[in-house]
Amino acid sequence: MSLELFNQLEQKVTDTVDALEMMKLENEELRGENAKLKEEREEWERRLNGLLSKFDSLDASSST
Repeated sequence: MSLELFNQLEQKVTDTVDALEMMKLENEELRGENAKLKEEREEWERRLNGLLSKFDSLDASSST
């Protein structure tokens, strides 16, 4: 293998490792953002369910 080919291979490996590290960091950020969004959605669901049960209790009291 010539020195030129070896240098090209080494550069490609370095570039690939760098790209993988960036992807790992991005993945960690996205996991954190996903967890935050899940928490927000759960909070909205709790609040919405609370409002819906108030409406249900109003319907039940007005129909009796």
